Order: sequence, then structure tokens, then C-alpha cells
Amino acid sequence: MPAQELLVPVRSCRRGDGRMNWPDSPMLSGGEADPLPLEQLADDLRQIGLKPHVTDGRAGEASVTITRDLAIGGGEAYRLHVRKTGIEIKAADDAGAYYAVQTLRDLLVIHGRAVPCCRIEDRPDFARRGVYYDCSRGKVPTVETLKRLIERLARWKVNELQLYVENVFRFRRYPEIGRGYSPFTADDMLELGRHCERHHIRLVGSLASFGHMERILRIPRFRPLAELPGFWGHPGGTTLCPTDPASIRFVGHLYDEFLPLFESEDFNICCDETWELGRGRSRPRAEKVGVGQVYLEFLLELHKLCVGYGKRTNAWADIVMQHPELLGDVPDDLVLLNWDYDAGGKRVARTRELADAGKPFMVCPGTSAWQSHGSRLDNAVANVAEFASVGRKCGAEGLLNTDWGDDGHRNFLGASLHGFAHGAAHAWHGRAVDDATFTDRFCRQVFGDGDGRTAGAVQRLGRTYLDAAGDGDDHCALYHVLFEPLLKSGRKRSRIDSLDVDGLERIVADLAQTDFMPRPAADMDDFEATALRELAVAARMDVLACRRALAARRLRDGRRVSPAQLRRLADEAARLAEGFRRLWLERNRPSRLCDNMARFRRIEREARKLAE
Repeated sequence: MPAQELLVPVRSCRRGDGRMNWPDSPMLSGGEADPLPLEQLADDLRQIGLKPHVTDGRAGEASVTITRDLAIGGGEAYRLHVRKTGIEIKAADDAGAYYAVQTLRDLLVIHGRAVPCCRIEDRPDFARRGVYYDCSRGKVPTVETLKRLIERLARWKVNELQLYVENVFRFRRYPEIGRGYSPFTADDMLELGRHCERHHIRLVGSLASFGHMERILRIPRFRPLAELPGFWGHPGGTTLCPTDPASIRFVGHLYDEFLPLFESEDFNICCDETWELGRGRSRPRAEKVGVGQVYLEFLLELHKLCVGYGKRTNAWADIVMQHPELLGDVPDDLVLLNWDYDAGGKRVARTRELADAGKPFMVCPGTSAWQSHGSRLDNAVANVAEFASVGRKCGAEGLLNTDWGDDGHRNFLGASLHGFAHGAAHAWHGRAVDDATFTDRFCRQVFGDGDGRTAGAVQRLGRTYLDAAGDGDDHCALYHVLFEPLLKSGRKRSRIDSLDVDGLERIVADLAQTDFMPRPAADMDDFEATALRELAVAARMDVLACRRALAARRLRDGRRVSPAQLRRLADEAARLAEGFRRLWLERNRPSRLCDNMARFRRIEREARKLAE
């Protein structure tokens, strides 16, 4: 059945007899519908040698017709009927027609010029199907990169995008905030919003407003707003002092410039991981009313700001869930974003508490691509599938699939695409997703993987975290080991000492093969071609991390490592750094590339010095 072959499964598909064979010059009739999806389909048809024409009339002669049908329930629902004589799409609005055409485009990829006759009826599980993309931990993507990503997400029926912003926006009132970070401008956000709208995606604003303010609080001008300067080595700590009236005035100034740029009703104030809350300047208030109440009081102030702009407040739910007694006092129009990035995570199971409290909420799994070079694939698949299931049962209004960039954002976008597509499939119709075969379908339909080699490489790269083992959660040890010193310094903790040597050797044996990651096909779109190159460099980073760790274990045990081997490590670090630099700049602004390049230079110098 065609439905089982699709990357994003459909609700219902009944197979008919025969096939619809595309004519050499198919006519695509949209009537009053937005012509964009038919133009996309026309581009795809040209790729297989046809000469399509998009028209708003002569529906009776068309190979594809789109008509309005208000009887089809739900704004994003549609019917797609493939007959031998042509294809009919019915939808209540442009969004439904858009999604119908995306399904048809996927059938074209799978079946080419002969599409099986079938009748599809489709609608989504969740009203909000989002991706949350970190732009603040090192990488600031170019507007063009984000536009291309938006088009892929829309094809997978994602209808919401949030960009994580801490300090990577150019505020006119406070220009020093984004200095050195290649920040977005107001015009950038407006341009992205327009592109999202064309593809039926809401660009929802998101701005760190309480915790995770370290990059702003390190600036001397703003350090007086800090809760606990010096926390975790950050000059201004990480959290605003909620009892200082200047804090809410400051956030209000940021909102004055930022919130009006977004058409969406929803706005994410973040407010997660306020680690030092109640331990610094707000301690007297916390001792009197409790840390949870101090948090709630500032949350309510931020909520008032959002209401003033006609926005519905969204906020990460971790702190409220640490203090469940607060749930009754959280405004009923505030959407709680319940995040947990581990399969079997504790907050996943606690989702029911939000539903029982009568609060609107979203479930927020993750791609598990951060703090890794090739993702923690098995964890990501299980985390998304479990959270989506819990969200359906508990009545979540949406699924927001997160992708972070901790510790320099060395993880590439190419390693996150699988997670984005998998999350999109579960957000649209999760019960029909076959997780065991999803990677095969993804690589076949996105990368044109005809023999399974790309899927095998993606799966192997996504499981190095299991072979390396090591201590800690929410990361692949190799991500950090790549830049750890070869020689142990005093009593300082080193992940290298906890790694499994046999596992490291298995990774090198598998990933160091010259043809491990297949090369992009000559006719592949450059967005996907870059993703394959990114995955190849990700594999090389894992291999270098393993080779450095194996050499370090020998040195720390007092065994010899030859100067030639050390020089090879240095040479590989230099080559890898150059490849990494080129790929970074293909999709991103310079931003904090310099930080990662400095790390590559350091491990190169260390190996050369030891070789001497």
C-alpha cells in the first residue's frame, strides 16, 4: 500500500485497481487555491523529464485538480483520489491542499510516472507540529539556510518553527548584546516569517527571558541584573534576579523590539533551568515564600508583558514541575512546554499532571543530535515515539521537537534532519509510524539511497554513543573527548578514562573506511548533498576522537605512543579543522566558528608537541 511507503504516514489509504500514468505534458489545475504546491509538484515532474503546466482553469482536462470542499473537517485535512484518468484533491483550505500535494510529491518519488490508484483521507494528530532550532550556542544559520530548512519541514507537514534566541538578535537599544555573534536583524525575522507563511508554518518567537542569560549577563552593563554573579564560572551567572525591578524593565525593553516581529499568537518566554534561583540576591524572598513562589512571581510578570502584546505565553515546564503546587496559580492561557530528552524520562510520565490540572501543554522531545557528532539515534527514536504517544493520550495541543547546540554547536544540521522528519511523522500520524524501518525510508526518500548503504551508515554513526559508553547522560562522550587533553591534568575528571576500549576500536574499524558515508549523487540538491558531507565529517570527528582516546589511554598507562602516530593525529586534526570550517560556512554565519577552530588548533599543537 502506498500509505506504508510514505515517510509521513497518512490516516487512511484504500488501494484501487491499476495506476495513473503521467502524460508527457500534464496539466495541474488549482482553481482558486494557492498555486505554490502545484508549482512544487511541477518542479518535481520536470526532474523526471515531463513538461507540466500549472493553470487555474480547465479542470476537466487536468491530470491534477484541486477543489474546495468545506465538508472536509479540519483546516489541514484533505482527500486525495488517484484514478487512472487523473488525480483529484479536495480540501477545505490552502493548508489542506498544500499537505495533499506534499503526499502526492512523495508518491511521485516512490513510484515515478506510474502512481498506484488509491483513495487517501488524511488529517493530523496534533494541531501544533513544531521544530525548535537552537541558534544561540555557536551557530547562527543564514537566512537562506533557514528558508531551505523551512521548505523541508513543510514537506514533512510541520507547521511551526521556533528559533532559540538568547543573545543572537541585534537590539537597537542594546547593540552590544549580539556583538561577536553574527546576530539576526529585525529584517531577517520578518523575511523568515513571510517565507514560513507561504509554506503554512507559523514562525513563533522565542527569547530567553529568565534563565540561560549568561551571554547577556557577562556584559558589564547588565551584570547588576544577575541573581548570582560567578555561578558556574560565568561572570554574571546564568539567571536574572527576579526580585530586582530592573530585570522586568530590561526584559520589557527586549520585548518592545522583538515581539512585534512575529505574527503568531504564541510566544515562548523560555524560563527553563533557572539554576541559581533563590541562592543569590533573591534568597531573602525565597526564604520567606519559597523558591517556587519566587519563580512564579516573575513568570506572571513576563506573562503580563506578553498579554500587552496580544500574545499567548508559552514557557518550558521544568521549573513548574519541580514545584507542582504552583500549577493551580499558572494562568490558564499559558502553554506549558513539557520537555524531556531521554527515552523513559521522568517528565514524560508526568505529562498527565498537566492535563489533570487543565493547563494547555505541548510535549517536547528532542533529536538527540546535540553533544554528539552523528546523534544518539536509538534514544531519539524512542524519546519521540514515547512522548508523541503520551501527548495523544493526554490531549496535548502539539509536539515540539527540539534540536540544541550545547558546547559550541559542533553538531551539524545534517545530523538533525532524520530527527526532524521522524518527529514530524509522529506529530502527524504517530500510530502508523514504523520506527524500525523509518531510517531506511528516510534515506531512500531524502538521499535517494537505493541500496541501503546510506541508511546503514546513518544508523552506525548514530550508535557510536553506545559503543563508546562513558559516563553521563544527554551526550555522546566522543563529542567532548575530541578536544580533551591527551595527558590527564591532576585530579581533573576526564571522560577518556571511562570509555570502553573495545568499543572505540570497533568505531574506528567501521567509520574509518574511505567509503563509509556514500558521496552525494551528481544531481542531488545541494541542501541534501551538504547534509551527506556533514555526516561524513561527523564520522571523521568520531574517528579522531576514538584515536585520540586510544592514544591517551596508552600515554596515561605509561605505554609508548610513537612520534609518527602523534604526528598523524595532528595532521588529521588540521585536515578535519579545514573541512569543518568549510561546512560551517556553507550554512551558517561566522558567529562562534572561531571558538571551535581554536580547539582544533589546540589539539593539533598538543600532538605535535608530544611528538617532539
